[in-house]
Amino acid sequence: MADRQRYRLTLTTRGAVAMQGSWPDFAATDRKFRSWIGSYGTIAEAKIVLAERGHDGTYEALKQWPTDQA
Repeated sequence: MADRQRYRLTLTTRGAVAMQGSWPDFAATDRKFRSWIGSYGTIAEAKIVLAERGHDGTYEALKQWPTDQA
């Protein structure tokens, strides 16, 4: 059975979570990642993170936008 929350996108602005969503496959989540950049990238201090859930239940960032943030 596929993990329906394996990949997660998080949009934060000024350090607060503004939106979050989860998908079971990378391709769909990556499309959403790029879509969110186009839709929300102009918001002040926006940060978008694509993360994968590991076996221990914690998420590890795979991609983020903008790319110059740690």
